[in-house]
Amino acid sequence: MNRFIMAAVAGVLAATTAYAEVTEQDVANDQTITTQVVTNGMGRHLQRYSPLETLNKENVDNLVPAWAFSLGGEKQRGQETQPLIYDGIMYITGSYSRLFAIDVKTGKEIWQYDARLPEGILPCCDVVNRGAAIYGNNIYFGTLDARIVALDLKTGDVVWRDKIADYKAGYSYTAAPLIVNGLVVTGNSGGEFGIVGEVQARNAETGEMVWTRPVIEGHMGTLNGEESTMTGTLNATWPGDLWKTGGGATWLGGSYDAETDTLVFGAGNPAPWNSWLRAAGNPEGTEGDNLYAASRIGIDPATGEIKWHFQTTPREGWDYDGVNEVVAYTDRNGEKRYATADRNGYFYVLDRETGDFVSAAPFVKDISWASGIDENGRPIFVEENRPGNPAEAADGAKGEVIFASPSFLGGKNWMPMAFSQRTGNFYVPSNEWGMDIWNEPITYKKGAAYLGAGFTIKPNYEDHIGSLKAIDPETGDWVWEYKNEAPLWSGVMTTAGGLVFFGTPEGEFIALDDETGEKLWSFQTGSGIVGQPITWEQDGEQYVSVISGWGGAVPLWGGEVAKKVNYLNQGGMLWTFKLPKQLAMK
Repeated sequence: MNRFIMAAVAGVLAATTAYAEVTEQDVANDQTITTQVVTNGMGRHLQRYSPLETLNKENVDNLVPAWAFSLGGEKQRGQETQPLIYDGIMYITGSYSRLFAIDVKTGKEIWQYDARLPEGILPCCDVVNRGAAIYGNNIYFGTLDARIVALDLKTGDVVWRDKIADYKAGYSYTAAPLIVNGLVVTGNSGGEFGIVGEVQARNAETGEMVWTRPVIEGHMGTLNGEESTMTGTLNATWPGDLWKTGGGATWLGGSYDAETDTLVFGAGNPAPWNSWLRAAGNPEGTEGDNLYAASRIGIDPATGEIKWHFQTTPREGWDYDGVNEVVAYTDRNGEKRYATADRNGYFYVLDRETGDFVSAAPFVKDISWASGIDENGRPIFVEENRPGNPAEAADGAKGEVIFASPSFLGGKNWMPMAFSQRTGNFYVPSNEWGMDIWNEPITYKKGAAYLGAGFTIKPNYEDHIGSLKAIDPETGDWVWEYKNEAPLWSGVMTTAGGLVFFGTPEGEFIALDDETGEKLWSFQTGSGIVGQPITWEQDGEQYVSVISGWGGAVPLWGGEVAKKVNYLNQGGMLWTFKLPKQLAMK
């Protein structure tokens, strides 16, 4: 062969190896391509299930550390990231809007990107970041000053960056972006500041905005730079001008159901928390529902049009939000379903074509704000357990204090659950706690907290707060429960090997038997785990990674609960484990 042709071929092969692009097909098949993890949730349906079974119940006690990586510095706040892996490199985000590229075989840093954060950022619940997304030759992640950044996978150089919203008004961004058909799709954070929740889609290569969809009624969406349609109907469920600062932050990001071609995002709490200020007409009817806050919303990924919505907590007044992840799955009967475990304490099953209500069941023990869910999916309110109206108080300064369970940090907060295709069950990290809560008068001021409420969180039980539950989605029954003294705040992962992985604030990284809940393996990481585990295959061996670093909302907002865990140390260490080949055949 001519040496010039040989050189050209060699160059092409080298370029292909070094700059292999992540395609839509790679993203779509992420769950089944066991040598990579390029999506948050180990698949856009967010099942967090791996088909790998080399590591299993019989040999998991042979899982050993392979390497560890320190995030270093003084920025040891909550580490909630999920690692991504592609082409020999692991990518993790860190507190204070950092991103690291690490050699997946050695744990050695390749490059690091630190966002230049301005003074005056307003993150409500620690300076966390929950992960990134990979597409083409880029990796995408959000920053605390409400920006989205695209970096070159190999160099960490900035390809483009764009503003999601105005951080001075209370906006921020902490979720992992979502890639769908060449679009990078983001939400926003800042629900405690009277912002307006929105979903945005940009061209992944250029950063050019394609569409926007506000999630509070009365606000106008856009498509290709022009106004498209209004969300909902102006003042149908919101009084006066309160919709203009109506909350509904889309702060946890979304999922994508390829079979129905639907983005599913959750919208957070309406603003302010004081629900009496948001009552329109009859507060017990749909006029006071404050759509589409505290809802799950199905969106057309091409246009941003809303296909359907399901509101979990109408007239929401406990900060139960509605952002919890929506997981697409097929049940044991072959029915295509969505599942979501809401902060309000109920586990919901919805129809995947329509978003219609199928069933609901409690996944925590002591729900006080509602006596159940009716046949339409609406809560049956316990009216005396609604925080009192300050306008009816003698001094007008503070409404009646009530005890509500779960607390505003939720039966389940942001920490993602997992679905096992092996058992057909969901594995839900939950917390058993309540709160004293009361309402106060409030007016909106840009960049200031917009609550109109006060609260104190309290544990419901002496022996545990955290509770990982295996839930049968067809019956709502709890198959088993694993109790933990401190609150659970980490993500969960399941595998075809019959394992359930998660972490605790006490620093334990744990593997349970997916059928019985029996503890099979654990490792002390040195700091509380609030991150999200992953597993992958490399050189014929199965690996598992999780980040350790205590923080998040609990130590900041936890009231009496925070006092129970104030001894826990901060950190910032990525732990990677492997099952050696010689020990895999136990």
